[in-house]
Amino acid sequence: MMNVMNTRPGLLDRATLGNPGKYSFCFAENEEDHPWEPLHVARGLRREDSAVTLIASNSLYQVYNHLAAEPEPLLLCFADALGNVGTPNLLGFNETLIVFAGEHAEVLQKSGWSRADVQRFLVEHTRRAVADYKRGARLPGAVTEADETAWRYRFERPEDILIAFAGGRAGSWSACLPGWGTKWTRSVTTRIDLPSAVNQGGTP
Repeated sequence: MMNVMNTRPGLLDRATLGNPGKYSFCFAENEEDHPWEPLHVARGLRREDSAVTLIASNSLYQVYNHLAAEPEPLLLCFADALGNVGTPNLLGFNETLIVFAGEHAEVLQKSGWSRADVQRFLVEHTRRAVADYKRGARLPGAVTEADETAWRYRFERPEDILIAFAGGRAGSWSACLPGWGTKWTRSVTTRIDLPSAVNQGGTP
């Protein structure tokens, strides 16, 4: 980005706070110990394909829950994290990547829930009342009685919540990578093909 677009601090990049995800954050999904199909398969590719998914996200933040033994209480923690009052995008409707790790991955593996079940639960529960935003000075005006039950949802579609499994197998930690923009950016999953010389056993 710096070489091609001159995206340098103080020039094109005028962010108040940056994060290393702008240029250095990548990880591999744990495909061998996975309750469902890997992310690239869920997005239309074959299991044997090599693939990469790119997503524009804000800074990663961790979600901790040591006591949850069922999906519902665990996922309520994620819904609350994704729907916090301080999020920059009050309109919602952006993509988000959730990375389940450790004991959280085990809870989902044992639950019998599908990827779609998790996505639908998060779509329904990732919301805040307008009253919450007004109390937090994120929306103007005084709080009215109607504001208490006027909901703002973070997601429109289950497929806007990307789910991957990665990280260590121990510990009660997972992570959210909330997308930035409303519908300005969309993630892309692309198959990676080796050069033909490599496929034929030659020198690349």
